[in-house]
Amino acid sequence: MKRNGNFILLFVLLLLPALGFAQTPKKAPVAIPYGSNPKTGKYFATRGIKLYYEIYGQGQPLLLIHGNGGSIRDYRYQIPYFSKYYKVIAVDSRAQGKSVDTSSVLNYEMMADDFEALLTHLKIDSAYVIGWSDGGINGLLLAIRHPGKVKKLAVTGANLRPDASAVTVEGFNMIRTELDKLHAAKQDAATKNTIKLLHMMEVEPNIPPSDLHKIKCPVLVMGGDFDVIKPAHTLEIFENIPRAYLWIFPSSGHGTPHRYRQEFNTKVRHFFVQPYQKPEWMDWEP
Repeated sequence: MKRNGNFILLFVLLLLPALGFAQTPKKAPVAIPYGSNPKTGKYFATRGIKLYYEIYGQGQPLLLIHGNGGSIRDYRYQIPYFSKYYKVIAVDSRAQGKSVDTSSVLNYEMMADDFEALLTHLKIDSAYVIGWSDGGINGLLLAIRHPGKVKKLAVTGANLRPDASAVTVEGFNMIRTELDKLHAAKQDAATKNTIKLLHMMEVEPNIPPSDLHKIKCPVLVMGGDFDVIKPAHTLEIFENIPRAYLWIFPSSGHGTPHRYRQEFNTKVRHFFVQPYQKPEWMDWEP
């Protein structure tokens, strides 16, 4: 009986740490404030503006460019994934997010040159790039104007021109409605800045398809089948880039990085790691 008693006592003693551990509440993971993170956020002054950017992870550099009126936070579903494999550089485009730009002039070429300047400042010769919406336009222009800076480029919801061949009627109406509201509102600094951004989207970009022939790097061209950028226009972009792939997300509008976040992330990651190879005309087995 004494031996059994000793065995029970030993069993209880061994079990106590486990019971204590089980009763200790687990700490909830702290959400990272992407786009407003004082631990990693920095400013870079260039040509009269200040670009705000945050860096996460290690490895080969990956630049993330958001859409019109957005910010680094728009990539909150991409940063945790890609920072496991890359040194992610998330940046607020000029006049957006926490970046500072008080000028009255704004165009996509200026922004593309901003990103080239930032990469040079960070001593990065070339980077992978993801661009969404206006960020996709900026990515295309970065690859056209500074081809050496882009290793591979993935864009979604980009357009070459602001007309009915590229943008849906709903897209035009949305811009016009918002501009009318803002023009009727009190013209404070924030309102004037938003008007500047929307007006740019109303009259730009103006990229000739022939300029896409200058892009040297592989490009993954993406969009939604119900995107405000017409799928036929997305196809036009794909057809004019020498080393391009095409991916249209089904049942998706303009928000492919959010609606299809897992597929978007893994698809882009696969594109980045695989060497460019033009597929055979028929690569299926009967």
